[in-house]
Amino acid sequence: MLRHKKIILGVCGSIAAYKAALLVRLLVKSEAEVQVILTTSASDFITPLTLATLSKRPVLSQFVKDESGVWHNHVELGLWADAMVVAPASANTIAKFANGFCDNLLSATYLSARCPVFVAPAMDLDMYRHPAVQANFTKLRGYGNHIIEAGYGELASGLVGQGRMAEPEEIVQVLENHFSGVGQIV
Repeated sequence: MLRHKKIILGVCGSIAAYKAALLVRLLVKSEAEVQVILTTSASDFITPLTLATLSKRPVLSQFVKDESGVWHNHVELGLWADAMVVAPASANTIAKFANGFCDNLLSATYLSARCPVFVAPAMDLDMYRHPAVQANFTKLRGYGNHIIEAGYGELASGLVGQGRMAEPEEIVQVLENHFSGVGQIV
């Protein structure tokens, strides 16, 4: 169901970024084309080399590739994709998406995307439950985005509660269901 689908995978700064490697592997194994876009802080948690090796494509993170003036066109990226998945999605990126802020390649691509967008948040339980974050989820849903709810369990802080990014297998299943028309995504 994901064969030949073009997937943008946005990876934000979060300890859950390590799960992006497995997510890329699963998507590629499903024969999807995967273009990874890292936020600046994401590379503190997972290297572009790891994700480029697994996706078999250069990882993007900046508008401009180098001093030559070659740039990564967010509009072309947004038009290229059949789906955009942001996993893990930080509270910061969720707020940018919900409020139309556009200060990095990922948020610019989001605003240019004409495809379905799936957001898999990852953050500590107090952040996840905060009324501002919940209001941003409501806004994103109102824009037609799909929130893949965070799971319950032990968090990096040592606390236990909702905030764990959905497992990569679950995210792939959500995408497969979407493209096959099975089930209703909320």
